Amino acid sequence: MNEVQLCISEMRTFFRNGSTQSVAWRKTQLKKLKDGIKEHEKQILDALFEDLGKSDFEGFATELGLVYAEIDKHLKHLDSWTSKKRVRNTLLSFPSKAYTISIPLGIVLIMSPWNYPFQLTIAPLVSALAAGNCVIVKPSRYSNHTSKVMESLIAKLFPSHYVTVFQGGSEMNQELLSHRYDHIFFTGSPVVGRVVMEAAAKTLTPVTLELGGKSPVIVEANSDIPLAARSIIWGKCLNAGQTCIAPDYVLVERPVASQLIEEMKAAITNMFGSDPLHCEDLPRIINERHFNRLISLFEEGTLVYGGQIDPKNLKIAPTLMTDVQRTGTLMSDEIFGPILPILTYETFEQAVGYVQAREHPLALYLFSNDKEHQEHVVRTVSYGGGCINDTVMHLSNPHLPFGGVGASGMGSYHAKQGFDTFSHQKSVLESKRWLEIKLRYAPYRGKLALIKRLFS
Repeated sequence: MNEVQLCISEMRTFFRNGSTQSVAWRKTQLKKLKDGIKEHEKQILDALFEDLGKSDFEGFATELGLVYAEIDKHLKHLDSWTSKKRVRNTLLSFPSKAYTISIPLGIVLIMSPWNYPFQLTIAPLVSALAAGNCVIVKPSRYSNHTSKVMESLIAKLFPSHYVTVFQGGSEMNQELLSHRYDHIFFTGSPVVGRVVMEAAAKTLTPVTLELGGKSPVIVEANSDIPLAARSIIWGKCLNAGQTCIAPDYVLVERPVASQLIEEMKAAITNMFGSDPLHCEDLPRIINERHFNRLISLFEEGTLVYGGQIDPKNLKIAPTLMTDVQRTGTLMSDEIFGPILPILTYETFEQAVGYVQAREHPLALYLFSNDKEHQEHVVRTVSYGGGCINDTVMHLSNPHLPFGGVGASGMGSYHAKQGFDTFSHQKSVLESKRWLEIKLRYAPYRGKLALIKRLFS
């Protein structure tokens, strides 16, 4: 029995003993987690800077702050979420009462990415623990500093038969995926997502896949163009564009295309100065391989702004591109960097059609003051989530579920949705034996008319 097998075996024993069933005990673990994070805030923020060059402000706003909000939400509502929910009964089952109750799934595997290495690991962990599960965490090897801090923190807070961390690369991923779990939660690329789903199918393990895709921005001429420019550049440059819901490309109505570009240039300068490569508020690219992949995209269009690079520090200045190749890598794969292609359109229908002809994006952003167009996009275009007249901010609301659709993912989490993801909704009918209705028993001769009336 290897290390992973032994860990899973110990977790199953611990889980079957019922130790995680107590709601009070679960709340104690969540409080312990929050206190531990607070105690190690500086180490976590320092690790985020080492891995991605994130400032303390960005590290707290996009990672720790969101995790704190998740923990608080779960603590506030956990009693309600775990309570029995009465449902209506029927004459067929009279006399009885019916209800649902949320129970933990068991052993959960959480596989997290490198781009938001703390938040995208700990947020699903919060939901999994709140739901009463034991958890194996597999963080990314690329965000090595943050992964080590999380491993140390989790080992300090929880016994390994309850929560544990396994480090490593693709070989460890393969080893972990060769075992059976009660749920697998994966955040990452669609390519690896397919591998996870294929492995899970062998043991009929349910999965949540939080993937990505090319999230579009549609900018109409009737919108506030300076506001749109600021919002787009802010959303694009968070984490140097290494964000699954970052604006991936812009579709702008032709009459305002030049104005939008000029406003975006101004927004870049206002946020990051005239020399963005030396601005401490602009993070860096995670590693050399991704850096080289990104700068190779410069060849697939016309650079209209930016394009400066710093290979030593793996930094790329915010870059605007036009005249892009519609069939190249730039417009087929998720960019995951501070490069923004800009396309023009003539009619609203043309812009919507362009989006609908492609895989469902994880996010969509519409800048428009036309209420009918807003309603049309919300109701008829398929995407995971998004904003009207803003970017990225839907992720900051802990009351909104987060997840993709189609190629951008399956399943969702955050707050109640996260708790439900890691729970089984058990249905229970509790019969009262003071009266027995014998209609259901054979023989059935002469009973058909009566049973039809009961079902009507």
